[in-house]
Amino acid sequence: MTGPDPQAVEIDTSKPHPARMYDWFLGGKDNYPVDEQMARRLLKLDARGRDMARINRAFMHRATRWLAEKGVRQFLDIGTGIPTEPNLHQVAQRTAPDARIVYCDNDPIVLAHAAALLRSTPEGATEYIQADARKPETILAEAGKVLDFEKPIALSLLALLHFIDDEDGAAELVDKLPSGSYLVLSHTTGDFDPEGAAQARAMYKERGMTLRPRSRAELTAFFDGLELVEPGVSLSADWRPELGEVIDVPGAEPIPGYAGVARKP
Repeated sequence: MTGPDPQAVEIDTSKPHPARMYDWFLGGKDNYPVDEQMARRLLKLDARGRDMARINRAFMHRATRWLAEKGVRQFLDIGTGIPTEPNLHQVAQRTAPDARIVYCDNDPIVLAHAAALLRSTPEGATEYIQADARKPETILAEAGKVLDFEKPIALSLLALLHFIDDEDGAAELVDKLPSGSYLVLSHTTGDFDPEGAAQARAMYKERGMTLRPRSRAELTAFFDGLELVEPGVSLSADWRPELGEVIDVPGAEPIPGYAGVARKP
Protein backbone atom coordinates (compact mmCIF):
# COMPACT_ATOMS: atom_id res chain seq x y z
CA MET A 1 0.00 0.00 0.00
CA THR A 2 1.25 3.46 -0.93
CA GLY A 3 1.18 6.43 1.44
CA PRO A 4 1.65 7.08 5.15
CA ASP A 5 1.29 4.51 7.89
CA PRO A 6 -2.45 4.18 8.73
CA GLN A 7 -1.54 4.05 12.42
CA ALA A 8 0.17 7.45 12.17
CA VAL A 9 -2.66 9.22 10.37
CA GLU A 10 -4.17 12.30 12.00
CA ILE A 11 -7.82 12.85 11.12
CA ASP A 12 -9.09 16.42 11.19
CA THR A 13 -12.46 16.38 12.93
CA SER A 14 -12.75 20.17 13.17
CA LYS A 15 -14.57 20.45 9.84
CA PRO A 16 -16.70 18.11 7.74
CA HIS A 17 -15.28 16.05 4.91
CA PRO A 18 -17.27 14.88 1.85
CA ALA A 19 -16.12 11.25 2.18
CA ARG A 20 -17.32 11.06 5.78
CA MET A 21 -20.58 12.85 4.99
CA TYR A 22 -21.17 10.36 2.18
CA ASP A 23 -20.54 7.58 4.67
CA TRP A 24 -23.16 9.09 6.99
CA PHE A 25 -25.70 9.35 4.15
CA LEU A 26 -25.13 5.65 3.41
CA GLY A 27 -25.70 4.72 7.06
CA GLY A 28 -22.04 4.12 7.89
CA LYS A 29 -20.32 4.67 11.22
CA ASP A 30 -17.01 6.14 10.04
CA ASN A 31 -17.95 9.77 10.45
CA TYR A 32 -17.94 12.42 13.15
CA PRO A 33 -20.49 14.82 14.66
CA VAL A 34 -19.24 17.63 12.44
CA ASP A 35 -19.99 15.49 9.36
CA GLU A 36 -23.46 14.55 10.60
CA GLN A 37 -24.23 18.18 11.41
CA MET A 38 -23.35 19.28 7.90
CA ALA A 39 -25.22 16.37 6.33
CA ARG A 40 -28.36 17.18 8.30
CA ARG A 41 -28.16 20.81 7.15
CA LEU A 42 -28.04 19.57 3.57
CA LEU A 43 -31.07 17.38 4.20
CA LYS A 44 -33.01 20.51 5.08
CA LEU A 45 -32.33 21.74 1.55
CA ASP A 46 -33.23 18.39 -0.01
CA ALA A 47 -34.54 15.60 2.16
CA ARG A 48 -33.42 13.01 -0.40
CA GLY A 49 -29.72 13.27 0.39
CA ARG A 50 -29.53 9.63 1.44
CA ASP A 51 -31.27 8.60 -1.78
CA MET A 52 -28.72 10.57 -3.81
CA ALA A 53 -25.88 8.64 -2.17
CA ARG A 54 -27.60 5.29 -2.69
CA ILE A 55 -28.37 6.03 -6.33
CA ASN A 56 -24.77 7.04 -6.97
CA ARG A 57 -23.55 3.84 -5.35
CA ALA A 58 -25.94 1.75 -7.44
CA PHE A 59 -24.72 3.48 -10.61
CA MET A 60 -21.14 2.55 -9.68
CA HIS A 61 -22.16 -1.09 -9.32
CA ARG A 62 -23.93 -1.16 -12.68
CA ALA A 63 -21.20 0.69 -14.56
CA THR A 64 -18.39 -1.42 -13.08
CA ARG A 65 -20.17 -4.67 -13.85
CA TRP A 66 -20.92 -3.50 -17.41
CA LEU A 67 -17.26 -2.59 -17.96
CA ALA A 68 -16.03 -5.91 -16.61
CA GLU A 69 -18.46 -7.73 -18.88
CA LYS A 70 -17.08 -5.70 -21.80
CA GLY A 71 -13.59 -7.02 -21.06
CA VAL A 72 -12.08 -4.19 -19.00
CA ARG A 73 -9.59 -5.64 -16.52
CA GLN A 74 -8.06 -2.48 -15.04
CA PHE A 75 -9.78 0.16 -12.93
CA LEU A 76 -8.54 3.44 -11.45
CA ASP A 77 -11.02 4.81 -8.93
CA ILE A 78 -10.29 8.34 -7.70
CA GLY A 79 -12.26 9.76 -4.79
CA THR A 80 -12.85 6.29 -3.44
CA GLY A 81 -14.42 7.23 -0.14
CA ILE A 82 -14.80 5.07 2.93
CA PRO A 83 -15.22 1.39 1.99
CA THR A 84 -18.84 0.26 1.67
CA GLU A 85 -19.46 -3.29 0.51
CA PRO A 86 -19.53 -4.26 -2.18
CA ASN A 87 -16.57 -2.09 -3.10
CA LEU A 88 -15.69 -1.49 -6.74
CA HIS A 89 -13.06 -4.25 -6.79
CA GLN A 90 -15.55 -6.77 -5.43
CA VAL A 91 -18.05 -5.91 -8.18
CA ALA A 92 -15.38 -6.08 -10.89
CA GLN A 93 -13.75 -9.28 -9.63
CA ARG A 94 -17.05 -11.15 -9.39
CA THR A 95 -17.16 -10.90 -13.18
CA ALA A 96 -13.42 -10.85 -13.80
CA PRO A 97 -11.37 -12.41 -10.97
CA ASP A 98 -8.15 -11.21 -12.66
CA ALA A 99 -9.18 -7.53 -12.56
CA ARG A 100 -6.66 -5.06 -11.15
CA ILE A 101 -7.94 -2.05 -9.22
CA VAL A 102 -6.19 1.03 -7.88
CA TYR A 103 -8.08 3.22 -5.43
CA CYS A 104 -7.15 6.81 -4.61
CA ASP A 105 -8.39 9.26 -1.99
CA ASN A 106 -6.99 12.12 0.07
CA ASP A 107 -8.99 11.67 3.29
CA PRO A 108 -6.87 10.06 6.04
CA ILE A 109 -9.91 8.16 7.34
CA VAL A 110 -10.05 6.30 4.03
CA LEU A 111 -6.42 5.32 4.49
CA ALA A 112 -7.26 4.06 7.97
CA HIS A 113 -9.75 1.65 6.35
CA ALA A 114 -7.66 0.85 3.30
CA ALA A 115 -7.21 -2.79 4.32
CA ALA A 116 -10.83 -3.35 3.25
CA LEU A 117 -9.88 -2.08 -0.21
CA LEU A 118 -6.98 -4.50 -0.56
CA ARG A 119 -8.81 -7.81 -0.28
CA SER A 120 -8.25 -8.90 -3.84
CA THR A 121 -8.87 -12.24 -5.44
CA PRO A 122 -5.66 -14.29 -5.84
CA GLU A 123 -5.82 -13.78 -9.60
CA GLY A 124 -6.23 -9.99 -9.45
CA ALA A 125 -4.74 -7.11 -7.49
CA THR A 126 -5.83 -4.06 -5.52
CA GLU A 127 -3.80 -1.09 -4.33
CA TYR A 128 -4.52 2.15 -2.49
CA ILE A 129 -2.92 5.54 -3.14
CA GLN A 130 -3.16 8.40 -0.66
CA ALA A 131 -3.18 11.40 -3.00
CA ASP A 132 -5.19 14.46 -4.01
CA ALA A 133 -7.25 14.33 -7.21
CA ARG A 134 -5.77 17.73 -8.09
CA LYS A 135 -2.34 16.11 -8.52
CA PRO A 136 -2.84 13.77 -11.48
CA GLU A 137 0.90 13.34 -12.06
CA THR A 138 1.28 11.77 -8.60
CA ILE A 139 -1.70 9.49 -9.13
CA LEU A 140 -0.49 8.36 -12.55
CA ALA A 141 3.01 7.62 -11.29
CA GLU A 142 1.74 5.48 -8.41
CA ALA A 143 -1.03 3.78 -10.40
CA GLY A 144 1.53 2.80 -13.03
CA LYS A 145 3.12 0.46 -10.52
CA VAL A 146 0.00 -1.72 -10.59
CA LEU A 147 -1.80 -0.89 -13.84
CA ASP A 148 -0.46 -1.34 -17.36
CA PHE A 149 -1.01 1.94 -19.19
CA GLU A 150 -0.56 0.15 -22.50
CA LYS A 151 -3.90 -1.62 -21.94
CA PRO A 152 -7.42 -0.20 -21.42
CA ILE A 153 -8.24 1.28 -18.02
CA ALA A 154 -11.59 2.39 -16.61
CA LEU A 155 -11.12 5.72 -14.85
CA SER A 156 -13.88 6.34 -12.31
CA LEU A 157 -14.52 9.83 -10.92
CA LEU A 158 -17.72 9.18 -9.01
CA ALA A 159 -19.36 12.02 -7.07
CA LEU A 160 -15.95 13.71 -7.07
CA LEU A 161 -15.71 16.50 -9.64
CA HIS A 162 -18.43 18.57 -7.97
CA PHE A 163 -15.92 19.06 -5.12
CA ILE A 164 -13.31 20.45 -7.53
CA ASP A 165 -13.47 23.81 -9.29
CA ASP A 166 -10.48 23.17 -11.54
CA GLU A 167 -11.45 21.13 -14.59
CA ASP A 168 -7.95 20.45 -15.89
CA GLY A 169 -7.08 17.47 -13.70
CA ALA A 170 -9.69 15.15 -15.19
CA ALA A 171 -8.60 15.99 -18.73
CA GLU A 172 -4.96 15.30 -17.90
CA LEU A 173 -5.86 11.89 -16.49
CA VAL A 174 -7.91 10.98 -19.55
CA ASP A 175 -5.10 12.14 -21.86
CA LYS A 176 -2.79 9.54 -20.31
CA LEU A 177 -5.20 6.65 -20.81
CA PRO A 178 -4.64 4.31 -23.76
CA SER A 179 -7.12 3.75 -26.55
CA GLY A 180 -10.02 1.53 -25.48
CA SER A 181 -10.11 3.00 -21.98
CA TYR A 182 -13.27 4.36 -20.38
CA LEU A 183 -14.20 7.41 -18.34
CA VAL A 184 -16.96 6.94 -15.74
CA LEU A 185 -18.47 10.06 -14.18
CA SER A 186 -21.27 10.91 -11.78
CA HIS A 187 -21.98 14.45 -10.64
CA THR A 188 -24.53 16.50 -8.75
CA THR A 189 -26.42 19.24 -10.56
CA GLY A 190 -28.40 22.39 -9.87
CA ASP A 191 -30.48 22.02 -13.03
CA PHE A 192 -33.64 21.13 -11.13
CA ASP A 193 -33.25 23.45 -8.13
CA PRO A 194 -30.82 26.31 -8.84
CA GLU A 195 -31.70 28.13 -5.62
CA GLY A 196 -31.14 25.06 -3.45
CA ALA A 197 -27.86 24.34 -5.24
CA ALA A 198 -26.69 27.90 -4.60
CA GLN A 199 -27.55 27.56 -0.91
CA ALA A 200 -25.66 24.27 -0.69
CA ARG A 201 -22.65 25.81 -2.40
CA ALA A 202 -22.65 28.69 0.09
CA MET A 203 -22.94 26.22 2.96
CA TYR A 204 -19.86 24.36 1.74
CA LYS A 205 -17.95 27.60 1.31
CA GLU A 206 -18.71 28.54 4.93
CA ARG A 207 -16.98 25.34 5.98
CA GLY A 208 -13.96 25.91 3.77
CA MET A 209 -15.04 23.35 1.17
CA THR A 210 -15.82 23.51 -2.54
CA LEU A 211 -19.12 22.49 -4.10
CA ARG A 212 -19.54 23.03 -7.83
CA PRO A 213 -22.83 21.65 -9.15
CA ARG A 214 -22.65 21.45 -12.94
CA SER A 215 -25.30 21.41 -15.61
CA ARG A 216 -25.86 18.48 -17.93
CA ALA A 217 -24.03 20.37 -20.68
CA GLU A 218 -21.07 21.08 -18.39
CA LEU A 219 -20.78 17.44 -17.37
CA THR A 220 -21.11 16.32 -20.99
CA ALA A 221 -18.12 18.55 -21.82
CA PHE A 222 -15.88 16.28 -19.72
CA PHE A 223 -16.52 13.59 -22.34
CA ASP A 224 -15.36 15.70 -25.29
CA GLY A 225 -13.38 13.56 -27.71
CA LEU A 226 -14.76 10.32 -26.23
CA GLU A 227 -17.48 7.99 -27.44
CA LEU A 228 -20.42 8.11 -25.04
CA VAL A 229 -22.00 4.78 -24.22
CA GLU A 230 -25.79 4.70 -24.54
CA PRO A 231 -27.83 6.33 -23.05
CA GLY A 232 -25.21 9.10 -22.95
CA VAL A 233 -25.25 11.52 -20.02
CA SER A 234 -28.44 10.73 -18.14
CA LEU A 235 -29.85 10.98 -14.67
CA SER A 236 -27.81 8.59 -12.55
CA ALA A 237 -30.89 6.54 -11.78
CA ASP A 238 -31.65 6.18 -15.50
CA TRP A 239 -28.27 4.87 -16.63
CA ARG A 240 -28.94 1.30 -17.83
CA PRO A 241 -31.44 0.30 -15.12
CA GLU A 242 -31.80 -3.09 -16.81
CA LEU A 243 -28.46 -4.00 -15.21
CA GLY A 244 -30.19 -4.04 -11.82
CA GLU A 245 -29.86 -2.36 -8.45
CA VAL A 246 -32.42 0.32 -9.20
CA ILE A 247 -33.16 2.45 -6.15
CA ASP A 248 -36.87 3.16 -5.72
CA VAL A 249 -37.35 6.76 -4.61
CA PRO A 250 -40.85 8.05 -3.82
CA GLY A 251 -42.07 11.12 -5.64
CA ALA A 252 -42.01 12.37 -9.19
CA GLU A 253 -39.10 14.80 -8.90
CA PRO A 254 -35.79 13.56 -10.37
CA ILE A 255 -32.84 12.95 -8.07
CA PRO A 256 -30.43 15.76 -9.07
CA GLY A 257 -27.43 13.88 -10.37
CA TYR A 258 -26.09 12.94 -13.80
CA ALA A 259 -23.87 10.06 -14.86
CA GLY A 260 -22.20 8.78 -17.97
CA VAL A 261 -19.66 6.33 -19.37
CA ALA A 262 -17.55 6.96 -22.46
CA ARG A 263 -14.87 5.10 -24.39
CA LYS A 264 -11.60 6.63 -25.54
CA PRO A 265 -11.13 5.91 -29.28
